[in-house]
Amino acid sequence: MHNKLLAMTLACSALAVASAPIIADAQPHRHKVWVCRNESSRGARNTGTVVGAVTGGLLGNAVSHGGGKTGGTLIGAGVGAVAGHQIAKNNGKRCGYEWR
Repeated sequence: MHNKLLAMTLACSALAVASAPIIADAQPHRHKVWVCRNESSRGARNTGTVVGAVTGGLLGNAVSHGGGKTGGTLIGAGVGAVAGHQIAKNNGKRCGYEWR
């Protein structure tokens, strides 16, 4: 009986010692991190580019005078395309805090 008690005590002690590092590692140091993910799809960026180009072309045509209407339309379309692409790209970002 005494041997069984001694064997059980040793087994429990060995288990406690073996599991101590696991318990310590189970609770890592965690902190908040600001994370941004780009969830914008290529289709959304292309749509933004087209909408921006059309809108910019119309505005460029409206504000140009006389014989410079073609140039105003082309410059407005170029600026609008770049602006529309950037706006669509930045609207696809999802930012927030995560625990890591």
